[in-house]
Amino acid sequence: MERYADMSVEELKKELEELEKEYRRFQKMDLKLDMSRGKPCTEQLDLSMGMMDVLNSHVDLTCDDGTDCRNYGVLSGIEEAKELIGDMMENHPDNIIIYGNSSLNVMYDTLARAMLSGVMDNTPWCKLEKVKFLCPVPGYDRHFSMTEYFGIEMIPVPMNEEGPDMDMVEKLVSEDELIKGIWCVPKYANPSGATYSEHTVRRFARLHPAAKDFRIFWDNAYGIHHLYDEHQDYIPEILAECKRAGNPDMVYKFASTSKITFPGSGIAALATSQNNLVDIKRQLSQQTIGHDKVNQLRHVRFFGDIHGMVLHMKKHADILRPKFQAVQDALERNLSGLDVGTWTKPNGGYFITFFALDGCAKKIIKRAKKAGVTMTEAGSTWPYHKDPHDRDIRIAPTYPPLEDLKVAAELFSLCVKIVSAEKLLEEKAHAATAAEEK
Repeated sequence: MERYADMSVEELKKELEELEKEYRRFQKMDLKLDMSRGKPCTEQLDLSMGMMDVLNSHVDLTCDDGTDCRNYGVLSGIEEAKELIGDMMENHPDNIIIYGNSSLNVMYDTLARAMLSGVMDNTPWCKLEKVKFLCPVPGYDRHFSMTEYFGIEMIPVPMNEEGPDMDMVEKLVSEDELIKGIWCVPKYANPSGATYSEHTVRRFARLHPAAKDFRIFWDNAYGIHHLYDEHQDYIPEILAECKRAGNPDMVYKFASTSKITFPGSGIAALATSQNNLVDIKRQLSQQTIGHDKVNQLRHVRFFGDIHGMVLHMKKHADILRPKFQAVQDALERNLSGLDVGTWTKPNGGYFITFFALDGCAKKIIKRAKKAGVTMTEAGSTWPYHKDPHDRDIRIAPTYPPLEDLKVAAELFSLCVKIVSAEKLLEEKAHAATAAEEK
């Protein structure tokens, strides 16, 4: 296909006429498709229905160490659950706290604890004149909304193929003691699907922050969420790397089973150093006597061990792989060669990021919504919802049925073509006018 930028004004006008006809055809279909959030689909949720049967009124709810899961206690979680999640997170059970159902809740609590009580006897952040956080972009909108809620100043850090711009990260954290943390989704990142390189992970572990209470908020939400058996991304384990580099306390590592079992009824966990654990448990013991041990036991009985969980995730991949492929196929078929955008091709996770021409993201999403496809709001993948180039679009292929997704991907591609052609036509018209005035 000919690049839109190479078309004449008349050719672009003719192209737009045909595209608008096709767009009106989609509008007549009265679509109501939702691609706004990265939610598991019904078929994925069905994979975990066996969890409802592993515990009942006739089974023993006692752990191997004699703990009765029906009663109070066990602040950091039952040992069986810590072993299972420890294998999932690649961390020793002694470095793990098992929480409730949401890792977002754990992250929020971690921020709140730092604000109110400080980190390991350092000054509480709320008593400082200003607190700053580094935010790799594009990034996870809920990370940014939490940080904004606490009044923390967010500093965007560009992402590249290997992860965040580490030259920038190293410089900023070493020079500014008001920078207290950085958000990271190191594997199959939300929203790009990118995975940090081994070199990037090791540079993180060897940071020299000016702030003693600087922490890396390492959200390993997609650690075992591969799409393919033969192409699986790998990253070094960050706690081990930090310990090896002499920075054992620098990381809070988060994970959950939200996109493994039931998002509303999974289990979340935090892995960190012993020093951090002492600090966290001191506050946590005032907050709760213990989290839902029955649910922890349910997960252990359902999976058995990490091998059971890996097999379970292969079933997820079998459902999701065709959906990701359908979106990739539509983008390739409809947009390749036009030079109107690029997109990521992740090996796992829940998202694809589309990079439109500058100034086009909002218009593309508005066009799609007008024809019945709801997508994540433009700018959401940036702090304060401000994408300076208005180009990043998060595509969430997981939730819609496959056939609906194929329709949505065709419509999205069409919206990209229309908005891009309009932009280029306007630029050519302005250029022609400017040339005439000379």
